Amino acid sequence: MEVILKKNVDKLGYKDDVVTVKPGYGRNFLIPQGYAVIANASTKKAHQEILKQRAHKEEKVKEEAQAIATKIEGLTLKIGAKVGENGKIFGSVNTVQLSEALKAAGVDVDRKSLKIKDEPIKEVGTYNAEANLHKEVAVEFSFEVAGE
Repeated sequence: MEVILKKNVDKLGYKDDVVTVKPGYGRNFLIPQGYAVIANASTKKAHQEILKQRAHKEEKVKEEAQAIATKIEGLTLKIGAKVGENGKIFGSVNTVQLSEALKAAGVDVDRKSLKIKDEPIKEVGTYNAEANLHKEVAVEFSFEVAGE
């Protein structure tokens, strides 16, 4: 069954991609949740027209994402956390704190586009994360968790 994605779906595709899925997954999850529509002849034709009109805007968005990626590449963030005697953190570091640290460094990135490689982070140290800024632009960066 072919569907046109209306939103980004992890491990399946990005918005406006035409993907093939099993019929049950399409009918019972993707379409009712509003993540996709059935790709028949008329919706494919309308979809192609929309993509043509959107191509110029997408190029501009991609350039902005690449500019943000170059800013992020050079950064090494420091995130403060309360630490016990043996170097363990009370709680854990998550994407919300990472997003706030990026915002403090002058780069505004949505927390949903961030993914921490070594989750969960419960100790002081240096870790890696990835920011998916656009479907063609992803950048890895490091951050350091330090005790307060």
